[in-house]
Amino acid sequence: MSEQESMAVGGQAVIEGVMMRGTDRIAIAVRRPNGTIALKTSPFLSIVKRWKFLNIPVFRGAVILIETLFLGVRALTFSGDVAMEEEKKASGVQKGKSKWDDIWMGVTILFSLALGIAFFFYLPLVLTDLLGLKTGWGFNLVDGLIRLILFLAYIYVISLWKEIRRVFEYHGAEHKSIFAHEGHCELVPASARPFKTLHPRCGTSFLLIVMVVSIVVFMFLGKPETIADRMIRLAFVPVIGGISYELIKLSAKAYKYRFLRFFIVPGLWLQKITTKEPDDAQLEVAMVALKSALGMDPYVGPSQVELVSGEV
Repeated sequence: MSEQESMAVGGQAVIEGVMMRGTDRIAIAVRRPNGTIALKTSPFLSIVKRWKFLNIPVFRGAVILIETLFLGVRALTFSGDVAMEEEKKASGVQKGKSKWDDIWMGVTILFSLALGIAFFFYLPLVLTDLLGLKTGWGFNLVDGLIRLILFLAYIYVISLWKEIRRVFEYHGAEHKSIFAHEGHCELVPASARPFKTLHPRCGTSFLLIVMVVSIVVFMFLGKPETIADRMIRLAFVPVIGGISYELIKLSAKAYKYRFLRFFIVPGLWLQKITTKEPDDAQLEVAMVALKSALGMDPYVGPSQVELVSGEV
């Protein structure tokens, strides 16, 4: 596998498991309560690869973010269903997939986007407006600082939940497994164990970049005086996401050069909250997902792997 293909591999922690995306496949591995690993995998080609006109720098970032959010919600839904299997069997409830599941997922994604924009972009705007700042640069600087504080507070608060800590451990397992893959190591838990849990292409680092980029972009828009001005700022959120996507891609290359690592250190620091050291069982789950996403034999450890039908 070429270096470019190797760097294209990414993932996401879910409930008691990990989702991994390869160049042409996607896989979700989840630890069942009985100790086996449920694995769902399917071919996957990003929309920006299928429709070349969407693969334009900055613009492609906004498209990929929406696509990633959609896949993330589906992965979390699957992992939640696996976690609830025993309870459903005990209660005798058996639910098949229907068209309403897709509709509900669409509503969930739209609501998540709206809630995120309202909390991290519109609320700081309202709070800053209450301070009565006159200059555009001063307004946008304070607006950005409030947004950053809200983001950091949110990360810290959710990290206090016991259930979220388990997800953060799988997050660490995801990073260690990807490091092992990028280092051309054997894809087994023992190979991933020595690596750090902090990865330059992490979504946590991406979100921090979004917070910083938003300050710079909004500086050019000046102080919002009217409702229309505020709506214009919100319309620039996809642009901010697109720019941040390009920067997070560059950060993986910058990590190789000592003099450029300064710029990605804040994101790595923040990952000390969102990633925790995994155990070997969690590394096994991450490796099963990774190998499956790469089109390889997913069996890496003692646990039984059970394939689940259906697309990811």
